[in-house]
Amino acid sequence: MSHMHVPLVLTDFLDRAVELYGEKIAVIDDVKRLTYKQLNGRVNQLSRGLRDFGVVKGDKVAYLAPNTTEMLEGFYGVYQLGGIMTPLNTRLKPADYQFILTHSESKVLFVDEELYPLVQPILNNVPQLEHVVIHGEERDGHLNYEEWRGAYSKEAFERETLEETDIASLLYTSGTTGDPKGVLLTHRSNYLHALSSMHHLRVSDQDTLLHVLPMFHVNGWGSPFYYTANGATQVMLRKVDPKVILEKVEKHGVSVMHMAPTVLNMLLEQYQLHKPTIEQNVRVVIAGSAPPPAFVRKVEEDLGWEFIQVYGMTEISPLITTSAIRSSELNRPKEEKYRLKSKAGYSMIGSKVKVVDELGEKVPANGKAIGEIVTRTNTIMEGYFKNPDATKQTIRNGWLHTGDMAVVDEDGYIEIVDRMKDVIISGGENISSIEVEGTLYEHPSVLEAAVIAVPHEKWGEVPHAVVVIREGHSLTEEQLIHFSKEKLANFKVPKGITFTKELPKTASGKIQKVVIRKDFWKDQDRMVH
Repeated sequence: MSHMHVPLVLTDFLDRAVELYGEKIAVIDDVKRLTYKQLNGRVNQLSRGLRDFGVVKGDKVAYLAPNTTEMLEGFYGVYQLGGIMTPLNTRLKPADYQFILTHSESKVLFVDEELYPLVQPILNNVPQLEHVVIHGEERDGHLNYEEWRGAYSKEAFERETLEETDIASLLYTSGTTGDPKGVLLTHRSNYLHALSSMHHLRVSDQDTLLHVLPMFHVNGWGSPFYYTANGATQVMLRKVDPKVILEKVEKHGVSVMHMAPTVLNMLLEQYQLHKPTIEQNVRVVIAGSAPPPAFVRKVEEDLGWEFIQVYGMTEISPLITTSAIRSSELNRPKEEKYRLKSKAGYSMIGSKVKVVDELGEKVPANGKAIGEIVTRTNTIMEGYFKNPDATKQTIRNGWLHTGDMAVVDEDGYIEIVDRMKDVIISGGENISSIEVEGTLYEHPSVLEAAVIAVPHEKWGEVPHAVVVIREGHSLTEEQLIHFSKEKLANFKVPKGITFTKELPKTASGKIQKVVIRKDFWKDQDRMVH
């Protein structure tokens, strides 16, 4: 290494905000407002408290919290010591928390008072956990965060020396089967991801972000890093409630939000009902399964906002593609642009992304041939913590295998057709559940739809839809099947429809097809391809 080697370390981002935007509002958290200087003071207090707890470089510090100031400052407070930020999904069961806290060897747990009941029953069964601090009132002898932190100095903290290859975060992905896997990301991968994402999402110091997407989920898409680096104002949100979201967008002049398609759907509904007056330009960044083009049209025409689709996964820090319209496609008709915008898109800077068949060959760019998305990127994980087998399965020959199936169109835009396990194989034909859902969403009475494989004697499996109807609308199975037949090849049409009040979802708002499928595959094993 030359003597001028400057490691890419995430504390740089808050340092920059303090230096250039010290007096600017950094955080709006309901009634609390903090400048970047004040936020930094709190971060220094947190680091001092952690040092007193005996936290040293490489120790895991777990967080169980909604999107709050305490959660945001946790990243930087932990990093100053070279600790490893280990955020926990807020929607798990006590046994899951016991597994993750034990597997991660977490030394300290910070927990929001509202979520404390989720971990309270298991705290005595986690041997390595030495301290629990509550964001809120003291309980069971566990410290009150404000009082504990408040006892320390806000002055600059003497940091641990870090190399960019040091681990910054340990993120447990709720695999749909088996135990959660812990993804190890370095300072370098998070740092390079931030630089690439903030370019593609056009983040600037003019932005006000509303933290809709949970910061624990898929690394918060890296948002705690690149919005801080740009001195943007960050508005907190404890709970995903469409009414509250629109109120905050209006009240605080929010210019950008990240969210799952299901949350966007709730927002579109709420907007139609109440039509708030939102003057500013708003960008909504969506990831997860491809949203139907109808969503894009509604966002851009009904709301007048800008729709940006991205794609990624925890194992890659997470974002690697975007579908912003490129210069060569600008003159396309509007509907075609909406179609392009709803795809996963093309690679972001720093990532090579391709779609390959079983032999590892690129699939032809004809919008039909299905393959798996693989990537080679400088934001790739170090591996799964204490799980070399899963790491070897996922990273092969220098490429990370995502498990997402996709096609590539003539313009090189990647379009996800499904997770491997959600592709429906009916009589040897591959059916994309996402394509069928996209059709159902075109029906004016459909609020939400999930299409899954159900067992069938003749075809092995066939598509079945579980649908939530819009309030005040009525719809029959025959009507919806008839509607689908006019738009889809016969073998893709749902063979049955179940109406329900709500669909099961993960904490980040993704529909849990694995849960829905269980009811239909009670005694049989489904072959997962």
